[in-house]
Amino acid sequence: MSISLSRRDFLGVVVGGVACTAVADGPLSGPAPLSQADDHFLEEIERASFQYFRECSHPTTGLVKDRNHAAGQDDRIVGSIAATGFGLTALCIADKRGWLSHAEARERVQTTLRFLAEQMPQEHGFFYHFIDWHNGERHWNCELSSIDTALLMGGVLNCRSYFARDADIRRLATKIYDRIDWAWMLNGGDMLAHGWMPEKGFLKNRWSKYCELMILYLLAIGANKHAIPAKCWDAWSRPIINYKGKEYISDGAPLFVHQYPHAWFDFRGQRDRYADYFQNSVTATRAHRQFCIDLQREFPSYSEDIWGITASDSAKGYVAWGGPPRHKAIDGTVVPCAAGGSLPFLPRECIGCLRTLRQRFDSKVWTRYGFIDAFNPQTGWVGEDVIAIDAGITLLMAENLRTGFVWRTFMDNSEARRGMKRAGFRRV
Repeated sequence: MSISLSRRDFLGVVVGGVACTAVADGPLSGPAPLSQADDHFLEEIERASFQYFRECSHPTTGLVKDRNHAAGQDDRIVGSIAATGFGLTALCIADKRGWLSHAEARERVQTTLRFLAEQMPQEHGFFYHFIDWHNGERHWNCELSSIDTALLMGGVLNCRSYFARDADIRRLATKIYDRIDWAWMLNGGDMLAHGWMPEKGFLKNRWSKYCELMILYLLAIGANKHAIPAKCWDAWSRPIINYKGKEYISDGAPLFVHQYPHAWFDFRGQRDRYADYFQNSVTATRAHRQFCIDLQREFPSYSEDIWGITASDSAKGYVAWGGPPRHKAIDGTVVPCAAGGSLPFLPRECIGCLRTLRQRFDSKVWTRYGFIDAFNPQTGWVGEDVIAIDAGITLLMAENLRTGFVWRTFMDNSEARRGMKRAGFRRV
């Protein structure tokens, strides 16, 4: 089924030098050019979020901790490869904006890529999801993760493009990407497996339904070596849901699934034969915001300026919640990266939400690493940690809204463009 979101009435405007588009379903509420105050506010968020990656990446491996206490360095040792992908991209942003010297940023990138290429445990080029940040060894008997390897490659390829004049970075990044045997992860099918474990072999679940999988399939289809057939792009399903007249592709998963592929791949102004995925994420974000507002009778803290639920910590542990439809565990918790990771989709609404959280709750939710992962304004519960991928998606998407830098840099990679071309994307 095709969803022709790009055929509705749109208004194209320029945001921070980046051409953006808003869906006109109901009152048109974004995007609008960034004010100087908004740009300064986003700069504050970005710099604080980057501080996480500056302090929580290991000095000899470059691997980034999965989470850390919001007050500063703790003694936890678990890193994640997805966090490291965000961290590598964060170094490019920091170098561009002068938060680090060029020499330090380049040295940190070289350290990380050299470790990934030459020392990090891997199988067929794929890496384990959670690792000891000291040595890269597998942690918690986790899986060799296809999607998290793809998120890591977002950072690897971003660095290869940004530091293009550095022959060592280009060589190491290409070695890491070209080593991945994407076809092996198909395990004889048309859809990629979630992962592989030495004790059990391939996981039974496959990436078979719309979610954050787009970055995985496009990198696999566009690869120089061990690529998967273009027909695999058509193999996964695209279920349609409708919330109060807002129709979009989703299966009700947390909001982050509409964010992560867009952190690196620039889907603006392009579509395949199924959808305009940037506009799909615009509509999904708008529907999610309305969904939160509609929960106000049950949770009075939700409002037009306080909203956002995506996978996060909670008073009862980590929960992959969201909506619509409603996840049964929703308890009034607010997750700042829901708005932070959606900044390019609904700039005015997302900035308004983040500004309200910052002003109203101040030090309860604002830390040396930016926003806390989650908090509940009704019960008073506030999470103790910052989670790397949540800080990362906020940082990357804030930068994309302001300048389009990550999109532009990542899309300089011929493999990214080739993946989209083979999948059937065209300009609209």
